[in-house]
Amino acid sequence: MNGKALLDYLNSSAAADQLVSLYGSDEPDAARRRYASLVEGLILDEPSGFPKNEFPETAGELRVFTAAGRTELGGNHTDHNRGKVLAASIQLDSAAIVAPRKDKKVFFRSTGYPDVSVDISDLSPQTAEKGTTEALVRGIAAEFAARGFAPGGFTANADSTVLPGSGLSSSAAVEVLFGRIFDKLYGGGRLSALEIAQIGQKAENNYFGKPCGLMDQTACASGGAVAIDFADLAAPQVKQINFDPASAGFVLCVVNTWGNHADLTPDYAAIPEEMYAAAKFFGKTVLRETNLETVLSRAAELRKALGDRALLRSIHFFNENDRVTAMQQALEQLDAGANTEAKQRAVNAYLALVNESGDSSWELLQNIYSPKDPANQGLTTALALSKEFIRTQGGSGACRVHGGGFAGTIQAYIPTELFESYRNIMDTIFGEKSVTPIRIRPVGAEELQF
Repeated sequence: MNGKALLDYLNSSAAADQLVSLYGSDEPDAARRRYASLVEGLILDEPSGFPKNEFPETAGELRVFTAAGRTELGGNHTDHNRGKVLAASIQLDSAAIVAPRKDKKVFFRSTGYPDVSVDISDLSPQTAEKGTTEALVRGIAAEFAARGFAPGGFTANADSTVLPGSGLSSSAAVEVLFGRIFDKLYGGGRLSALEIAQIGQKAENNYFGKPCGLMDQTACASGGAVAIDFADLAAPQVKQINFDPASAGFVLCVVNTWGNHADLTPDYAAIPEEMYAAAKFFGKTVLRETNLETVLSRAAELRKALGDRALLRSIHFFNENDRVTAMQQALEQLDAGANTEAKQRAVNAYLALVNESGDSSWELLQNIYSPKDPANQGLTTALALSKEFIRTQGGSGACRVHGGGFAGTIQAYIPTELFESYRNIMDTIFGEKSVTPIRIRPVGAEELQF
């Protein structure tokens, strides 16, 4: 629909219902204003956005897209060794109003970021673009071309509420947003969420220059909670899991400790490198190809060859992999629970596994603080304070590191009636707005039919 019609629709009750399903019952007005602002940025004159003479197509058909951020529920640092992960799309997202173009140019504006302009008539990697959004656009377009599609240009005005540096995958959300835009505009809308995720990963690996795994993109693209098994990287198994923390009586949130991510790349890289080295010690490529019993049977040799930390991180991998399976089973039991007592048992089992995951990351994986900077332990402090809060308030709840670790955020499940008290404590210690409640939403990366 055109800009005026879209603005009119955003004021309707039907639009409000759609926005509630995406962002929650307390957010439809803010969401409506956000989308309206993005529309106006395309169809109005300066200073609202793109100049008319540069973007003539925006006077016609406009399309609406969203791509979710994600939260990791279980499976910390397992995906790169072909393990299992439990993750979910969340209400924080990258949203875009898009106008198809008749040429091969992509113009992308996102609030707070530099404008992006890419001519995709040339799909070869550009050395000067490595590490930029331009590289992602070109790389994703190249993946579509490699699959037999003919990607064209588009103009997009976007905004992201996915907090950068929070472990909620703001970059993966943008990747799958681009993927779904190309798919709907030039691919007939035929690609699955997993295919969109794989395209984003390849663009990040080959054009952006970051050797990432596939978990972030898969969770951002899929919608809802998903159990992902990466045993076969060419065809990971993705299963939808029905899970709503609020209905179980908890607020799921992340706490930002505002740690400095600078110079942490070697710490992140050491985790998969040590796991790969342990696998190689047993003649395998990744740890998923062996088992814990085999590793423990030669623990003395492994320690001597690779050091203690490689052994500890290997133990974490196998136990965390099993935990993801148990967490999935607990959530399935929660969904199928015949009565309140059965549901409560499932909730308790799930939260106990969340705590086990957090303890394993802390003690075995050792990604809670950088060994180069032991004086700064924001994540350790947040976990310790969260555990103390949960213990003194009756013991119901859970917490764990969120994402890659070393700095950034923890994840916590806090009983709904205690959440404001928890937020006040954490905000006092880490600063205002350190705590962000997150909701699991049913939509991953999709075009919205407004």
